[in-house]
Amino acid sequence: MADDLVSVRYLVDDVDASLLFYTTHLGFTELTNFSPAFADVVRGKLRLLLSGPTSSAGRPMPDGRTPRAGGWNRIHLIVDDIHAETARLRDAGVGFRSDIVTGPGGAQIVLDDPSGNPVELFQPAGHPPQR
Repeated sequence: MADDLVSVRYLVDDVDASLLFYTTHLGFTELTNFSPAFADVVRGKLRLLLSGPTSSAGRPMPDGRTPRAGGWNRIHLIVDDIHAETARLRDAGVGFRSDIVTGPGGAQIVLDDPSGNPVELFQPAGHPPQR
């Protein structure tokens, strides 16, 4: 199974809150849960590693820097109707970094997980929303 998945690690502040967020709001399924240190979830061929502060990924680097959540690199999830997904998530209290932005390739919006890690929802051009 591992050869079929693309894995992305996100540093998170709270593994349980992140696990709940991704499984409740974004359609991921829990694979393992070693909270409070680590859990991983899967959606399609994406395996998302949720690494808490006590995980090996959260330990300080030799130069003293400490890995932390947040930033701008992000996972990119394709959606059929960006307006409906945005409304559903806003109704659930999810916070967004941006409004929907449209470009030649489609429409996107960036939201934050509970630790401030960004997630991009993207509706490709040529896929009109189902309204």
